[in-house]
Amino acid sequence: MSRTAPPTLPDGVTHHRADLTDPESLRPVVAGAEAVFLLVSGAGAHLDAPAILDVIKAGGARRVVLLSSQAAGTRPGSPSHAPLRAWEDTVRGSGLDAVMLRPGGFASNAFAWADAVRRTRTVTAPFGDVGLPVVDPDDIAAVAAEVLRDGWHAGRVYELTGPQPCTPRQRAAAIGAALGEPVRFVEQTPAEARAQLLTFMPEPVADGTLAILGSPTPEEVRVSPHVAEILGRPALPFTGWAERNVEAFR
Repeated sequence: MSRTAPPTLPDGVTHHRADLTDPESLRPVVAGAEAVFLLVSGAGAHLDAPAILDVIKAGGARRVVLLSSQAAGTRPGSPSHAPLRAWEDTVRGSGLDAVMLRPGGFASNAFAWADAVRRTRTVTAPFGDVGLPVVDPDDIAAVAAEVLRDGWHAGRVYELTGPQPCTPRQRAAAIGAALGEPVRFVEQTPAEARAQLLTFMPEPVADGTLAILGSPTPEEVRVSPHVAEILGRPALPFTGWAERNVEAFR
């Protein structure tokens, strides 16, 4: 379910057009659903969460899995992530069986480097030696599929991270290793990084992002066991993500 259909879908998956900014458009889509996965754009502050959840309940769903953010737990009062924490609270109070997924930074954020790597074999980023356990989106999807199918997870909050902290400098090196040639790392100043982020992020989100990247809390650096516990295998490392997505950087 989304505003526009993706170019390709796996076998057995059907796209339905709907828009979270228009809760009534969800009614024919969620009718008869047992469980719903909610992914809101940005922090979801522009959406009417109670109205969306009322429509989901009216359709007969019993479970909702919300893709939130690790920072909704570690920085619940920050302007950048307080709206997601409010979403969590609304989902919990909806009367539905609720599961919160709180991923840390996505490995796929490295796609932002793809153009520079293709052109100059260079990665530019701030805080080059600050490590965070970025999570592979494949693990997020696998966990979401598991908790959607199994009502045993109701009421739980899962932090989703990779298997070890990885710095921007190390991620650039991993992309280079996947390419088979060096990728140079150039460290931005925080001011340079902020100016770049402001070209596509609201100011509170840019500042919140830089706070996590530059001064992570102990909880944000910690490797969570939840991916491994739910999937029965270790979380996927960034090196694997880089190898699977290397064509984007050639």
